[in-house]
Amino acid sequence: MSKILLAFIVLVFTSANVVARDQIKIVGSSTVFPFATVAAEGFGGRTGFKTPVIESTGSGGGFKLFCSGVGTEHPDITNASRQVKKSEVELCASKGVTMTEHKIGFDGIVVGNSSNSPRFSLTREQLYKAVSKLVYVDDQFVDNPYTLWSDIDSSLPKQKIRVYGPPPTSGTRDAFVELVNHHVCRKEYGLEKKVAKEYCSSMREDGRYIESGENDNLILQKLTASPDSVGIFGFSFLDQNTDKIQGTLIDGVEPSFENIADGVYPVSRSLYFYVKNEHLGTIPGLQEFVDFFTSDAIIGEDGKAVEKGLIPLQ
Repeated sequence: MSKILLAFIVLVFTSANVVARDQIKIVGSSTVFPFATVAAEGFGGRTGFKTPVIESTGSGGGFKLFCSGVGTEHPDITNASRQVKKSEVELCASKGVTMTEHKIGFDGIVVGNSSNSPRFSLTREQLYKAVSKLVYVDDQFVDNPYTLWSDIDSSLPKQKIRVYGPPPTSGTRDAFVELVNHHVCRKEYGLEKKVAKEYCSSMREDGRYIESGENDNLILQKLTASPDSVGIFGFSFLDQNTDKIQGTLIDGVEPSFENIADGVYPVSRSLYFYVKNEHLGTIPGLQEFVDFFTSDAIIGEDGKAVEKGLIPLQ
C-alpha cells in the first residue's frame, strides 16, 4: 500500500470520528419540548444545518443523559422546567461536562379538569392535602387519610380524589412539590426547610395520585374519559387545549397568560435549556442553534414559542 493511499485512509477515518454526527441532539423537559421543537423546526428551515433531534425524557431524565459524558454519543442540550440541581452539576463534573444555562421564559403549573365538569377553585393547602403522601395533622405527620375532596373541606365536591400527574423524573413535578407542598409545610405550618423536604416531598401511592408519564396528551385522555378527575400539567398545554380542559383557580387566581407573566399566579416557574460547553465548536451548528433559540424570533414577545404558550421574559 502506498504512503499516499495510507495517509488518505487515515485522514478519512480520523475525520469520521471527529464529526460522527452533523445533527444536534436534545433531550429533557416535556414542558419545554414544544418550544424547543418550534426553535428546531425554524432553525432547520432557515439555515443550512439539519433540524435538531429532540427527545422528551423529563428534566431529571434529561440531566442524567446530558451528564453521562462528552462525545458525539451524548446529548448536546438538555431542556429543563426547573433549574439544575447541585447533585446534577456534580454528576456532570465527574464526567468532564460543564454547561451554560439559558433561561427562555416562564410557565405556570396548572391543575385542570374536563371542560364538561364543574370548575375547581383550590387553595395550595387543599391541593397539598389531596396529593401529599403524608399530611400534617395535630402537629404530626400521618398517612394521608383523605379519599374525597369534601373530606379536605366541606365546601369542595363530594367526589373521589383522583389526580393525574407527572412522574419523579419530571421537572414539573419537582416544581409543583416545591411551590405547593413545601410552601404549605413551611409557610402555612412554619416547619423548617429540612423537615419540609423530608416529609412533604412524596406524592401519594394509594391510587389517589396517578403518575401519567411525560406525555401530557395522556393526561388529556384521562381527563376526557374521567370527568371527575383532575390533572397537573404546564400552562402551555392548557393554552393549546382550552376546548377540552379548564384551569383551576389556585388561591383565587386564574391560571392565565397575564397572571403568570405578572407573577400573580402562585404556581409558576422559569424554563431553561442547558448547552454542553465541550460540544461547542465540535457539533456543527450548535452555537448557531443556541443563538437562534434565544432570539426574539423564538422567545421574544411576538416569538414563535410565545404563540405556543411560553410566557416571555420581561
